[in-house]
Formats: sequence, C-alpha cells, structure tokens
Amino acid sequence: MSILVAMSGGVDSSVSAYLMSQKHDVCRGATMLLFLNESLGISGKYPCCSRENIIDAKAVCDELGIEHEILNYMAAFEECVIKKFVNVYENGGTPNPCIDCNRYMKFETMLEHANDTGLDMIATGHYAKIERDSSGRYMLRKAEDLSRDQSYVLYMLNQNQLSRIEFPLGNMKKSDVRDLAESLHFSNARKHDSQDICFVPDGDYASFIQTYTGHEYPSGDFVDVHGNVIGRHKGIIHYTSGQRRGLGVAAKSRLYVSDINPNENTITLADDSEGRLYSRGVIVNDINIIAFDELPDNFHACVKIRYRQKEIPSIINQTKHDELVIEFSEPQRMPARGQAAVIYEGDYVIGGGTITRNLA
Repeated sequence: MSILVAMSGGVDSSVSAYLMSQKHDVCRGATMLLFLNESLGISGKYPCCSRENIIDAKAVCDELGIEHEILNYMAAFEECVIKKFVNVYENGGTPNPCIDCNRYMKFETMLEHANDTGLDMIATGHYAKIERDSSGRYMLRKAEDLSRDQSYVLYMLNQNQLSRIEFPLGNMKKSDVRDLAESLHFSNARKHDSQDICFVPDGDYASFIQTYTGHEYPSGDFVDVHGNVIGRHKGIIHYTSGQRRGLGVAAKSRLYVSDINPNENTITLADDSEGRLYSRGVIVNDINIIAFDELPDNFHACVKIRYRQKEIPSIINQTKHDELVIEFSEPQRMPARGQAAVIYEGDYVIGGGTITRNLA
C-alpha cells in the first residue's frame, strides 16, 4: 500500500509521517501552500505554510528517507475557504474556516492529488479514529485522548474518503507524540501548536476582512428587543452572536449580541432576562450523515454546537434531503449561524451540518 501524508511542519504530522513510513511500502510527505502573506495584505508568520514550516516538514522527510513535495493550492484555498469566511461574516454569521479547510483542501483536493499520483491513501495528524462496522460501513470515532479530540471538525467526511484516510494519532496522547518525536530527534518535537486561524494570525478578523475586500463596512444601530435604538455599532463584521465585550453601550445589565441583521444593518442586543439569548434548537443545512444513508426519524443523540462545548442530549429529524431539525433537551445559549452542529452517539460521529437558523 502507498500513502500521502499531509505535513504542516508541526509535530503531529511529523510523527504521523514516521508511523506511516513504518507501515506502508510507499510513503510520501506533502505540504500545502495555501497563501502568501503579501497576497492577503497581512504581515507576520502564519502556521500552515510559512517558509520555516515547509523547511521543518522537508527536514523530517529527509530524516525518514521519504519524498517531500509542495502542493500549490492557493487558488482553491482562496475560493473555498477565504471567500466563504468573508461572506459568512458579511451576512451576520460566524464561520468555521478550519472545517472548510479540512473539507476542501485536506480531504478533497489532497485526495485527488493522491489519485493523480497513484497513491492509495492519505494520512493527517488529526486526533480521531476511523473504524469499520460489521456491515462494512466506515465510522468516525473520537480520539483516545479526549482532550485533543478533533472529530468535531471532521464530520463532513464521506464513506469514500473515510475508506482512504488514516489517522495515525487516534490512539495516542499528545505527550506520547512529543516524546516519540524527541526520541526520533525531530527538530520540531517541542514546537508550539498553532492556535489562530492561519490567515488571521493576530486574531483581528474584521481588519483582515477590510484589508482583503477593500470595503468599508458602515456603522449602524444597536437596537433592543423592542426595536429601540440604544447605540451605534461600527459595522456588522465586528460582531458575532453572543458577544458581550467591546459593544460600547452603557446599560444597567450585561448586554449580548442576540441578532445581526445585515439587510437593515442593525444589531439587536439583549440581556439574560429577555429570553432572546437562548434557543430550543437549530435548523441545520449542508448536512453529511456518516453512520446511515439517511437519519432515522426522531433520532435521539447528543449534539455539539461549538468545538469545545459539552454535548447536548437532543432529538434530531432529517426533514429534507439536506436539512436537519435539532431540538435540544434544554435551551442553549446563542447557537451561531455558520457554526457546525455535530451529532454524537457515544464516541461515534453520526454526522452534522451548518447551523442556519435558531428555533425560538
């Protein structure tokens, strides 16, 4: 068997490359070139494809005696990830570009490259597991190390992709990965993990969007739940659902963003007493179901509506081919349009999709 390993230059993908080189007859490393700083009008280092990280990835491949290549995916990354990121913010949502990068770059474009070069499989440094059940269906499962589990951002994988992916770190703890890298004398064994979105290295999403688009986003009214004007906002791209800090509105109680209306350029603020900060459920579109061809009616499972959030017991119904209605066992605080709702049954990912609307 032959395999292509996605290598970012970090310790996780480096150890994955080592493990795959020990397992497969042919193993090749590949680093994706997703953008250049100057092309996006940003400065500073970024984690995914900086010169330093490409050098680190190649050094590991040289150490392992395997080939390394750089894949120029800048055009696809801009189209599928950056433009969507901007569009979701412009329309009052909260995007999740890491999910889109996994979906379109790592597990679509890279798998196509493996096909084109005659390789059987691809591998990444994600913390998750893939298993095959008694019916032959491929299942996505949480990592052994739940503190590192990344199954939430992998819910979009389909059966064909799951059949051709390996996650070598699924049964490992992060500390063991670093220890193995150190024993192999990898120079990146103690390298810090990246935290920020790669194309927004300083975390200032609004400034990035303004620089990237060249647009000015007009200020507008903050309104209360009755439609009364209570202040001015500085442009809707500066705000997300549930936001409290940086509103600049004086009030007797803490106010939170409860609704963003891009058509009227208004942002509704509410406090905890007004019943607008919680939702009894969500409508989800752009869905992917892993465990079934179609979700059974009144499916009881748990749902995550944020990456690090606790799972919520829920009832899920697939009301259309590409739509789920998820009803929570108890109201949840401000699910954000554009984020993923991911369904779990125990350790297994059933599927998920993108939140498009809250149920009052």
